[in-house]
Amino acid sequence: MKRHIPGLHHENRSSEDMLESVFLARVDRAFYLWHPQRPFFVVRFAILEPEERQNLSFSGRLYCTPRALWKLNWFLRDFGYDPDLIGRDEVDEKTLLGLRGIVRVSQTILNGHSFPNLDGFAPAADWETAPVGEASGQEIHRDI
Repeated sequence: MKRHIPGLHHENRSSEDMLESVFLARVDRAFYLWHPQRPFFVVRFAILEPEERQNLSFSGRLYCTPRALWKLNWFLRDFGYDPDLIGRDEVDEKTLLGLRGIVRVSQTILNGHSFPNLDGFAPAADWETAPVGEASGQEIHRDI
């Protein structure tokens, strides 16, 4: 049986489907996945700003390997995680829920699959001065 599936012949996803920008976001879900070489947290973010993307969410990984702990620490610090828990080397998944901050997201395509990269973080209070725009379409001069 043959089926007609419109759009099947298009290889590239439209740029509207790919989230590449700077967002004010809230942590909706976070959980730890153990892996022998590369344990990581999966964090799902709900987009709060810009308004045209409010109903969207995206997920990303924050690795817990010794070489990647700087990024996890950056995320926790800028999203307002409890400094006392950071000082005790503790991450409580329930405490992560509801934290807000700025995330810069880009996409990587590997073996035909698109994966989001969490490229940068900043406190939510910096949203008014954050460089908003497509990360791939315009140069972002300020490192967030």
